[in-house]
Amino acid sequence: MATLRTEDWDAGVGSRSTHAGDTFVDLDLCETTLEGVEFDRCTFRNARFNCAEMTDVAFLNCTFVACNFFDATLTSCKMVGSSFERCSFDLLTADGGDWSFTTLRAADLSSATLTGLRLREADLSGARCQGATLTGADLSGAQLHQADLTRCDLRGSDLTALDPAATAVRQAIITPDQAVVVAMALGMDVRPA
Repeated sequence: MATLRTEDWDAGVGSRSTHAGDTFVDLDLCETTLEGVEFDRCTFRNARFNCAEMTDVAFLNCTFVACNFFDATLTSCKMVGSSFERCSFDLLTADGGDWSFTTLRAADLSSATLTGLRLREADLSGARCQGATLTGADLSGAQLHQADLTRCDLRGSDLTALDPAATAVRQAIITPDQAVVVAMALGMDVRPA
């Protein structure tokens, strides 16, 4: 367990495939390519992942504080149990991967494109997802209380945890099958014609 900065990363820490319990402060990983690296119980403070490309990277039970993910691309990455506080996700693209049990309370995901993510029991309370893409996501058991899903593309996502009375869903894009789930959540008795 160590406190590391960009100069430590550049001096060889970045070549490790596993990091456990380390704290990364002011780490600059802009335009970096990472593949197959595992971070376990690490803390990232003021880290910059701008335009980074990460594939099969695991951030397990990590803490991110005031980090910037501008235009980052995450493919098949794991964020299981990780928490995000005051982070920026502008133009973030995440395709596939397991983000179960993540904490994204009040996160601004409005310009993010999240496809095929497993977000089981994730905390998205108060998340701002207006106009975001959140397709093919497993949101079962997710906390969506006071989240803003206005104009969000939710096609193919599991909406069984959605309470339309406690979540803004105006003009959200869904499929007919999802419309039935939402109607049932509103207490409607859906029957064939």
